[in-house]
Amino acid sequence: MAKKKVAKKATKKKVAKKKVAKKATKKVAKKATKKKVAKKKVTKKKVAKKATKKKVAKKATKKKATKRKPNPAFMKALTPSKELAEIVGAKPLPRTEVVKKLWIYIKKHDLQNPKNKRNIIADAKLKPVFGGKKEVSMFEMTKLVSKHLK
Repeated sequence: MAKKKVAKKATKKKVAKKKVAKKATKKVAKKATKKKVAKKKVTKKKVAKKATKKKVAKKATKKKATKRKPNPAFMKALTPSKELAEIVGAKPLPRTEVVKKLWIYIKKHDLQNPKNKRNIIADAKLKPVFGGKKEVSMFEMTKLVSKHLK
């Protein structure tokens, strides 16, 4: 019986030691997580400071932006040929205005190809401007119109 009592006391001591060890590891783990959280907070603050510095730098560079000046070559008034004058008028106009008036004419008379809106179908007035072609792409149109401007 004495052996049993000694064995029970020994097992009780082992169990008690295990419990103490578990508590100690839990405390250490809690401390470690608190340190990690503290580190994360510090790094977040550093990142936030860097981000605000970058934003301030971007704002400083944006203040210097000014309005774009149009290219003088585009704004030079050109006289249209007789064929083109029937559509846009006989007055000298910049190239940009000529293209705008052409598009107004195209949309007014519904001359865009319904299947492919990038193509323009020429009517009686536009055929001589387009060099006799029935259908022209919008990019080719500007090329052909430039031949009618002097």
